[in-house]
Amino acid sequence: MKSILPILLALILGCQTSAPETEARSTTVPDTGYPITPVDIRNVKVTDDFWLPIIERVQEKTIEYAIAKCEEEGRLENFLIAGGEMEGEVRGEMPFDDTDVYKVIEGASNSLISAPNPQLESLLDSLIAIVATGQEADGYLTTWRTIDPDSPPAPWVPVEDGQRWDGLSHSHELYNAGHLYEAAYTHHLATGKDNFLNIALANADLMVRTFGEGDDKIHTVPGHQIIETGLIKLYRLTGREDYLNLARYFLDHRGDPETHELFGSYSQDHLPVTQQDEVVGHAVRAVYMYAAMTDIAAIQQDADYRLAVDKLWKNMVEKKTYVTGGIGALHEGEAFGENYELPNLTAYNETCAAIGSVYWNQRLHALTGDVKYLDVLERTLYNGLIAGLALDGTHFFYPNPLESDGKYEFNQGACTRKDWFDCSCCPTNLIRFLPAVPGLIYAKSGDTIYVNLYAGSEADIDLGSQQVTLRQETRYPWTGQVDLTVTPETAGPFSLKLRIPGWARNEVLPGGLYDYANELPGEPTVTLNGELLTEAPIVNGYVTLSREWKAGDRVELDFPLEVRQVVASQEVAENRGKVSLEYGPIVYAVESIDNEARYDGIEVAPGDTYSVAFRPELLGGVNVVENDGLMAIPYYAWSNRGVNKMRVWLPASVSR
Repeated sequence: MKSILPILLALILGCQTSAPETEARSTTVPDTGYPITPVDIRNVKVTDDFWLPIIERVQEKTIEYAIAKCEEEGRLENFLIAGGEMEGEVRGEMPFDDTDVYKVIEGASNSLISAPNPQLESLLDSLIAIVATGQEADGYLTTWRTIDPDSPPAPWVPVEDGQRWDGLSHSHELYNAGHLYEAAYTHHLATGKDNFLNIALANADLMVRTFGEGDDKIHTVPGHQIIETGLIKLYRLTGREDYLNLARYFLDHRGDPETHELFGSYSQDHLPVTQQDEVVGHAVRAVYMYAAMTDIAAIQQDADYRLAVDKLWKNMVEKKTYVTGGIGALHEGEAFGENYELPNLTAYNETCAAIGSVYWNQRLHALTGDVKYLDVLERTLYNGLIAGLALDGTHFFYPNPLESDGKYEFNQGACTRKDWFDCSCCPTNLIRFLPAVPGLIYAKSGDTIYVNLYAGSEADIDLGSQQVTLRQETRYPWTGQVDLTVTPETAGPFSLKLRIPGWARNEVLPGGLYDYANELPGEPTVTLNGELLTEAPIVNGYVTLSREWKAGDRVELDFPLEVRQVVASQEVAENRGKVSLEYGPIVYAVESIDNEARYDGIEVAPGDTYSVAFRPELLGGVNVVENDGLMAIPYYAWSNRGVNKMRVWLPASVSR
């Protein structure tokens, strides 16, 4: 397809497209409030055989593909039409189509950090210039509303008088702003440039003037959350308390009928956030809100917010999470179901919800240091999240079911992966997220380094009093061996905390929603400079090594691996009498293409034994699990070979 981007750019040549004036920014960066800080992706180079190909696929294929789709479907034209540089009607079908452009810019900015690319950076400057064209003089930026305020692109957007902020339950004006802020923050960190940041700040200043306390302001909340975390990021960058205060206002007034007509549980607007103790409604909206609540709990040391997120997380993980880490069981409303309502064939499990869950769980770990949040994060990351992107980088899952009959159209009108969607939030969210995966691997606090995920990488970590380079070599998740080489700038004391994953501690998920039917045959081992450490207990999910480190010190971990059968709580009616299979952190699925002769008659037994073999030629290189004619592949890789039947949960000869 021939790109129309040069044509679009030609339309704005000679036009002075700049953001409105913004207030001066503070040079003082506020404390995030989190005692544990993730090691930034700017300081982590990934060399991993598992994650590097996924990240490179996004960098080399998916970003370019998504930009072409944004052109094809009019996402870029909308900004130019809104700015008067083109004539025409609104292109696209969704009120949040602007965010596809923002998310691509954010993902590409994350990509620039790990893989500098002058051509890509220049392309982003061009995209940002197009975005700037669509911004109104006072900072307002939602193109459909500017182009034709009386005719939203989606029929489910309520319009009364066609004015700004009309129908906020579904207008997505504040959601659009949130993704703008998130992307501008990342672009500024990646490039040091202010061109996109100034657009975001002008819009944020408009929000501060428009919403919040005061007789001259609008008293309401967003329909779809994310502006809250975006505002908090701008606060961290600029030091402007107004941004933090507005984020807090939006959270504090959810469920408050005195300020606005409530949007209901679909939008988590049925109760004040501090009174919510069950995850309900649209799953993506929910986890974005919970992430913002966690930010407030950290920054302002708010005990009520902290108690609320603890209760919500407990309900989600113990009653409403799939074995793949997926959340949001129902197609209707893209929502959480009732407690233990976890259907397989009709499971929704939106890819965006998995991404939001990872963002939330990383924050919770940074706040508490509790390993359980990383256990949920890892399970989601390796299974329910990366399943959303095909191995070719140009096909996607929006929902992620745990079963397919090859007929039921679960994927927005398809029973297999699609090349795009009218609502394309998931493909562009994957672009936004995956290049930032290196930032999940390590964290630090004081004189302590946390190794939270196992992936081949090299990290430069500043502990304040000590600069440390940490090199990790591993074939995880296919094997359980991990080698770490520690190189401090000068010999000195600090602590290294090595996470022992939940699966290696014989725990599927915290809380007992799932259990392993068979335990691992041995314990993880840790070796330091060739000597097996017999006095290295696992405490709160970590082995902690505190010592005087010198250059070249080597730590080896060995996690025993065995195929595990997983059983669900009897409360999950759908999975009674069934088991699922795992090997390490990977959940497995059975596809009909590999099991044509016996797919419909597959049954497993508690005492079954399995063989595991790495197949480099299959699905980009995977471990396969086999047993008496049964062959299983990693769940994330299913539906890469055409329309297929698939199951994660298999009939068992003996129920729990």
